[in-house]
Amino acid sequence: MNAAASILAPHIAPRPMPEALLDALQARFGACFSTALIVREQHGRDESAYTHVPPPAAVVFAATSRDVADAVRLCAQYKAPIIPFGVGSSLEGHLLAVEGGVSLDLSRMNRVLAIRPDDLTVTVQPGVTREQLNKELKSYGLFFPIDPGADASIGGMSATRASGTNAVRYGAMRENVLALEVVTARGEVIRTGSQAKKSSAGYDLTRLFVGSEGTLGVMTEITLRVYPLPEAVSAAVCSFPTIADAVHTVIEIIQLGVPIARVELLDGPSVGMVNRHSRLDLREEPMLLMEFHGSPSGVKEQAEIVQELAGNHDGRAFEWAATPEERTRLWTARHHAYFAAVQSRLGCRAIVTDACVPISKLADCLLESKAEADASGIPYFLLGHVGDGNFHFGYLIDPDDAQERQTAEGLNDKLVMRALRMGGTCTGEHGVGLHKMGFLRSEAGEGAVEMMRAIKHALDPDNIMNPGKIFDWSRAGGAP
Repeated sequence: MNAAASILAPHIAPRPMPEALLDALQARFGACFSTALIVREQHGRDESAYTHVPPPAAVVFAATSRDVADAVRLCAQYKAPIIPFGVGSSLEGHLLAVEGGVSLDLSRMNRVLAIRPDDLTVTVQPGVTREQLNKELKSYGLFFPIDPGADASIGGMSATRASGTNAVRYGAMRENVLALEVVTARGEVIRTGSQAKKSSAGYDLTRLFVGSEGTLGVMTEITLRVYPLPEAVSAAVCSFPTIADAVHTVIEIIQLGVPIARVELLDGPSVGMVNRHSRLDLREEPMLLMEFHGSPSGVKEQAEIVQELAGNHDGRAFEWAATPEERTRLWTARHHAYFAAVQSRLGCRAIVTDACVPISKLADCLLESKAEADASGIPYFLLGHVGDGNFHFGYLIDPDDAQERQTAEGLNDKLVMRALRMGGTCTGEHGVGLHKMGFLRSEAGEGAVEMMRAIKHALDPDNIMNPGKIFDWSRAGGAP
């Protein structure tokens, strides 16, 4: 297989955009509709390495579920693509208009609709961001733990089945979305799931839409689990001579059942990038950044166990973030690691991997992939949510250098196929989008992809919902 071709020359085939549709959208949405080039360009790019995809033909700014339904119905009438847009933080090209159409901006749907402290649930519109939600939850003594790093929208996080630094303890979006309101490809509004913590009623449509990347419908309300703010929180960093030492420490932490809340790995060069960007002075060696939640005594016990385990693997410079300010500074630096890396090479773009493997295979997968990256000469960074086997290589390329793109994509191909051989996945949290389409059949198998395609054809027969993502509309050879 050669997934590299997908990023070098994505399949771009804009459909004709009928003037009658543009007129109808203008009449319905007025000032909330735009065909201005600057607006379209803003909605035609994301954080991925795709830089030459034409923008959408128009942008609609939705404020209500009815707005979404009306926009979808109009697009369906003319069989025009519609692409949901949150905050534009995708790394996989999800929001790019490869077949033209209308970008549906959901950022104005940013209301927290209901907070239910007794039930530990909340219902939000899709444009609510992670940080906004946690600010509103704080006064109730609650928080939403899914933390992908970027201040992504809840809609985008649900659409890609995102996770992040807290997944080792609190799970991913898959475990934390209870119910949805969705506008289908026909413009109908349906509800899935309930506020109950469990249900055996019928097909699990909530799980079908969570992770569907906007290809089956548009989420307009999302009901989530939330959690009590922990009584005590502590953070620590520890450096190791090798990546293998750090990973084996984490394996023992998990095997002992220590309920660690976060455990992140950075390799030495990535720590250096973070130091320069955030003005820190961390040891530039493989490093674990950890966080513990619980009661004061529980946090103390967890941390002491982890410190002992780290020492058994030559961990050194085990340092505590003694104050909330120090802890925030450390985690802010970790969340800015991607931007620290991108800024380390002027004008570069990052081709970011997102593989996830069984944790027992993680050290081997990282070391083999790192050796290949070192030999290539392409600058890169390495970050990992090592508690669940998920990691990110980011190859820093000149977007106009075809040879660098080819080299980086070759590295990505080898890394993903290695992860699949080890029983892993091509994407732990970013989703497939455009970039990982070439790997889906290798991972899931022909039969599973055909079943996905059958679901897509049944729910979106005109292929208007974010077309050109996850898998091709037609089988190889053109058969539907």
